[in-house]
Amino acid sequence: MEELMEILEDICPDVEFENETALIDDKVLSSFDVISIVSEISETFGIRITPAEIIPENFNSAEAIWNMILRIRGDKA
Repeated sequence: MEELMEILEDICPDVEFENETALIDDKVLSSFDVISIVSEISETFGIRITPAEIIPENFNSAEAIWNMILRIRGDKA
């Protein structure tokens, strides 16, 4: 989770990811931010995020993003 938080803070330094639960719904993240996050996550964690995974429910919070990573990797949340 620490690596994820570093990625998120590098891409969007003005966002408080620890407290935010509606990153997509409240338009905190732009579509470019999401694509940048997907790219960095894919490279850092060695996973492939399919277009089907790029939905608001998976990107509304840092916890949701982390759970998606764990699910794709086959880890338990």
